[in-house]
Amino acid sequence: MSSFTNGNERKLKEVLKKLPGVEVDKKGNVTVQGKKVTQLLVEGKRFFGGGSKLAVENIPADALEKIEVIDHFNQVGFMKKVSDSEELAMNIKLKAAKKKFVFGDIALGAEVANDNGFYSAHTGLFYYSPKTNISFIGDSNNTGKSTFTFDDLFRFDSGNSSYLNNRKSLTNLNSLVDDNVDFEQSKSNFSAVNFSVDVSEKVTVSGFGIFSKLFSASALDNKNTFFQNETAFFENRTDKSTNSILLGICNLKLDYSPNKNEKLFYNVQYQANKNKLISNLNSQTNTNENQFETTTKSTDYSVKQYIEWHKKQNEHFTSTIVINQSFDNIKPSTNWQSNQLFLEQVVQFEPDFSYNLQQIKTIKNNTIDVLFKEYWIVNDFNHLYFALGNNYGNSKFFSSEKQIKTNQTTINFNQYGYENNTDYLLNDTYFGTEYKFMVGRWVFKPGVYFHQYKLQVKQFDNQNKLQKSIIQPQIVSEYIFSKSETLTFNYKLGANFQEVDKYAFNKTVESFNSVFKGNFLLENEQYHSLNGRYSKINLSKGLNINAIIDVNKKTKSIRNEIVFSGINQFKTPFWSLNPETNLRIIGSISKNICRFNLKLNSSFNWSSFIQTTNSVASAVDKQSQNVELTLRTASNKWPSASISYKKRFNQIQNVIFSNFTTNEINFDTDFAFLKTFNFKAEYENFQLDNNSQTNNFHLANFYLSYQKKNSPLLVELSVNNLFNVAFRSSNSISDFLNSQQNTKILPRIVLLTLNYKL
Repeated sequence: MSSFTNGNERKLKEVLKKLPGVEVDKKGNVTVQGKKVTQLLVEGKRFFGGGSKLAVENIPADALEKIEVIDHFNQVGFMKKVSDSEELAMNIKLKAAKKKFVFGDIALGAEVANDNGFYSAHTGLFYYSPKTNISFIGDSNNTGKSTFTFDDLFRFDSGNSSYLNNRKSLTNLNSLVDDNVDFEQSKSNFSAVNFSVDVSEKVTVSGFGIFSKLFSASALDNKNTFFQNETAFFENRTDKSTNSILLGICNLKLDYSPNKNEKLFYNVQYQANKNKLISNLNSQTNTNENQFETTTKSTDYSVKQYIEWHKKQNEHFTSTIVINQSFDNIKPSTNWQSNQLFLEQVVQFEPDFSYNLQQIKTIKNNTIDVLFKEYWIVNDFNHLYFALGNNYGNSKFFSSEKQIKTNQTTINFNQYGYENNTDYLLNDTYFGTEYKFMVGRWVFKPGVYFHQYKLQVKQFDNQNKLQKSIIQPQIVSEYIFSKSETLTFNYKLGANFQEVDKYAFNKTVESFNSVFKGNFLLENEQYHSLNGRYSKINLSKGLNINAIIDVNKKTKSIRNEIVFSGINQFKTPFWSLNPETNLRIIGSISKNICRFNLKLNSSFNWSSFIQTTNSVASAVDKQSQNVELTLRTASNKWPSASISYKKRFNQIQNVIFSNFTTNEINFDTDFAFLKTFNFKAEYENFQLDNNSQTNNFHLANFYLSYQKKNSPLLVELSVNNLFNVAFRSSNSISDFLNSQQNTKILPRIVLLTLNYKL
C-alpha cells in the first residue's frame, strides 16, 4: 500500500483511488478489477452493515495498516469451500497503535467570505480492541453534502439473509422519495453508531443504528419531448420543491459458534421513515399551461429478520437452513391542486374554481422464505449440492382517489373505476441440484431447479389463479489462468412476477399527467441471463485489464401500453411473447508508463424491444456508448494529479430518431508544499449537445490546508463552486421521452474548517 501513497491522504477513499485496479465513484461504491465490493470489513467485522460509503468517507488514512481483498467472501469459514459466494469483500487492517485507543477526528467549519450562513460539523470516532469495536459518525451541514441518502439505504438493507438475496422485493419502501442530489438549499443531520462485542468465545453481538434528517429545496427546468408514433409533443416544465425526510434504522445481530464446525446467526432490523414532499410545478405546452401544487406525505416502516444455521457434519457433508421473514407497511397520501382542469380524458372532475385531487394508498407486504441446502463433497474435484425451499409472499394494495371541492365537499371517483383493493399471493416451491467439478484449470457448476409457482390475485368479487411449473437450468464456469488472471461465465434461465399494483385492475393516478391501470391477467416474464468476465493484473508491469459482458434476453415480457393525449399518459401493462434484449459491454485497460498511468475505459449499452403507443406497436432501439481516457501520476514522489476526457453518445430509434452527446473533462490534483501546506483542486467541464443545442457548464472546488508536523490540529480553507455556477445540465432518454434538464445548485461556498485528530 505504501508503494502507491505519499502520506498526504486523509481518508480511506483517497488511499483506495491510488491503488491499482481499485476505483471509488462519487456515491462511495468501490470496485476492484471491475467487480463491486459488496462487504466492507474492519478487522474482519462488517462496518455499518457492510456498506462502503461510510467507511471510505470516514476511516482515517493514517490508521490503515493493510487492505485485503477477499473474493467469494463468506462470513462462515467452513462454508467458503462450498458456498461459491459472488460477494467481494474488502477488509481494512488497522495499525497496532490504533487498537485499544479512541481515534478519529472532529471538524467544524463556518462560512467566511459571504453571509449566507453556511456551516459544517463532522466527527468520526472509532474504538477497536480484540473483543469490542465501537464506531460513531455524526454530521450536520447545510452545504449540500448528504452523509446518508436514500440511495445509500440499499447498501444498509441487511435485514435479509445473503443466501436469499435473489428474492425480488415486493415493493420499494422508498419509491416515493425524491432522489435529487443537486439543491438550491439543503440541511442535513446524521448520526450513526456501529458496534461489535464478543460476549464470550462463542457469542458475538453486533449491530448499528442510523438516524438521518434531511431538508432540501430544489429547482428544475425541463425541456421534454414526448415521442407519439410519428409525431412529437413538446413541453417546458419548471418544478420548485421542498422535501423533508426523517429516517431511522436499527439492526441487531447475534453470532453463535458452539464449535468450529457450527454457526448460528439471528438478525433483526427495524426501519422507519417519514417524508413530506411539496412541489410547485408549471407545465407549458403549445396548447395549454397548468400550474400544480403537489403534496405527498408518507409514513412507512418495515421489520426484517432471519435465522441462519450452518453445520459441517463431517469432511463430506455440510448443511444450511435459512428462515427469512419481512413485513412492510407503506402509507403514502398525495394531493394535486391546479388552477384548471388536468387529466381531462381520464379523470371526471366536477366543475369548480380550482381542482384538487386527493389520493390515499396503503401497501402491506409479508414474506416468509425457507431454504434447506445440503453440500456433499465427494472428493476434491467433485461436489454435489441439493436445495429445497419455499418463498411465500402476500401483499395487500389499496388505493382511492377523490375530488375535494372548494366548498369542502368530496366526490369519490370509485364510480369511475378508481378504487383498488387487491390481495396478492405468490408462492414458489422449488427443488434443485448443482454439480461442481474441475477439469484441469476449468471449474464447472451446472445446475437445474424445478419451480412450482402459485399466483392468486383477488379484487372485490374477482379472482384469478395461476399455477406454473418451470424448469430453470443454470451454469457457472471459471477458468483460472493464474491467481491474477481469470475468466468466468454464468448462465441462468429465470422467471419474474410483477408487483401487486401491476395486477390492480382499476385506475390509479401516478402524477399530474399520468394514470395507470393494472392488468389482472398478467403472467410471468421469462428471461435468459448470461454474464462473462475477464480480469488480469500484473503489478510488475503495471498492467490491469478488465472486460465484462452482460446479456439479458426476455422471451416472455411485460411492458406498458401507452395512450397519449398531449402530454397526458394512460398506461396499462400487457404480457406478450415479444422478445426484449439488453446488452452491456464494459472494458478497461490501464498501463504504467514511466511514472504515469494511462487508462482507457469504454462501455456499450443496447436495448431492443417493442413499444405500443396509441395502439401502434413499433420497434425501439436504444443505445449508449461511453469512452474515457485518463492520465494520472503513478509515483508517490510526485504530486498526485489526473486528467480525464469522457465522451458519451446516446441514441434512441423509435418512429422518430433522437440523440445527444456529452463531453466531460475532469482534472484533480493533490500536493504538499513548504512541509506544512497541502493543496487540492477539482475541476469539471461539461458540454451537452442535443439536437443542435449546446449547454456548457464548469465546476471547480479547491482546498488549502495547513498542519504542523505531528500536530493534531489542521486548518483548511475550502471553496466549493468557485465560479458560482447557477445550474447543472443533464439529459436523459427513456422509451418515449427525451428530457433536457437544468438543476439549480448551491452558490459559491467558502468555508474555514478546523479539524482536530484524536
